Amino acid sequence: MNQLIPTKENENGNLLVSGRDLHEFLKIKTEYRKWFSRMTEYGFIENVDFIRVTQKCPTPGGVQEIVDHHIKIPMAKEISMIQRNEKGKQARLYFLELEEKWNSPEMVMKRAMDYLNAKVQQLESKNSILTSEVNELKPKATYYDLVLQNKSLLAIGVIAKDYGMGAPTLNKILHELGVQYKQSGTWMLYYKYQDKGYAQTKTHAIDADKSNIHLYWTQKGRMFIYEILKSEKGILPIVERDSEQLRLVK
Repeated sequence: MNQLIPTKENENGNLLVSGRDLHEFLKIKTEYRKWFSRMTEYGFIENVDFIRVTQKCPTPGGVQEIVDHHIKIPMAKEISMIQRNEKGKQARLYFLELEEKWNSPEMVMKRAMDYLNAKVQQLESKNSILTSEVNELKPKATYYDLVLQNKSLLAIGVIAKDYGMGAPTLNKILHELGVQYKQSGTWMLYYKYQDKGYAQTKTHAIDADKSNIHLYWTQKGRMFIYEILKSEKGILPIVERDSEQLRLVK
């Protein structure tokens, strides 16, 4: 069937025609705005039988907003009948034939299959995103599991081993990040971190007259170190690096 007047399908499966295209085909001499307003007086309802659309078009004087209407086929057919001329008759027969083909079992089945295929693609896309998010969270969950297994206080050297480095290196990095400072040979947390429950100090007696104070990290502090190293330095614990490499290989 020759497409006398262009049509398109909306997301709800309705076939639509442009009001301006119909106005042009019917060769209506009245200005489109006035003509369409008069047509709506026959009982057509906005957002039910038609929707109002606008587009910006360049003109010699600048940009002009053009108003159009997307009309459902039953309304377009009735409007064509109202014109009572040869063009109206031709348009009406065109829309009747269009409706018949549109509502044929083959077209109904095709639209149903198109709809199902679109839904499948959406679900596959969503599943792909969810899978990606799960893969990103897996290494972190692995490290969390490692941390949760240990409830005791930890020396910085133990945490440093998680990253394949020594205690002096990790202490230096935490100092550069403004987490801790050294006082009288002992690492201490800066004020803003002191009440977070990240670390505790322990006193070790050397002899009857001497003792040393050392900083020990809680599991909460261990996770804090994990977060700040990852976000500020891009440093991951060894267990995450292994998981990330396996994910990339796959």
